[in-house]
Amino acid sequence: MKTTDREIIVFAAGCFWCIEAVFQRIKGVEKVTSGYTGGRIKNPAYREVCMGVTGHAEGIMVTYDPTVIDILQLLEIFFATHDPTTLNQQGNDRGTQYRSAIFYSTDAQRMSAEKYIETLDDAHVFDHKIVTEVTPLGVFYEADEAHQTYYDNHTTQPYCQIMINPKLKKLNTYFSEVLKKKEPTN
Repeated sequence: MKTTDREIIVFAAGCFWCIEAVFQRIKGVEKVTSGYTGGRIKNPAYREVCMGVTGHAEGIMVTYDPTVIDILQLLEIFFATHDPTTLNQQGNDRGTQYRSAIFYSTDAQRMSAEKYIETLDDAHVFDHKIVTEVTPLGVFYEADEAHQTYYDNHTTQPYCQIMINPKLKKLNTYFSEVLKKKEPTN
């Protein structure tokens, strides 16, 4: 889906708080919205999604300017900041709601994602085969306000310290050239 010259893609990689914190810091990413997609229930609530009864994945809708950051750079960051080889799990978060998935809105995004996964698998970048699903974006349901910009509003919370800080450190170390600004790491 395009909004003027902007594109939209949804990434799912475990808890949406983790991936939201990563993509909010990327140049060319203009908006990141936490929410749910890929399931069968209309207007799901956070509690329902966490229980794994909706079929939805926790994910983030990324609105980006492809003249500033291209899809391949976004895919590189996505695959570098989570484990795409664990089926329905990231760390202690388990269930289909925490699956690794890319919900594309253009054929170019789909082709890029499929080719990128093939390249990573062929190069044996990971010890196991990538299980990330690549599927068309359907309806995206925005999560409650309490889940938006979660890390920035709760940086001292133990979950943020343990789960998100290492991702941001990795982002600062390996992707500093695409950051909006260099962030201190804890």
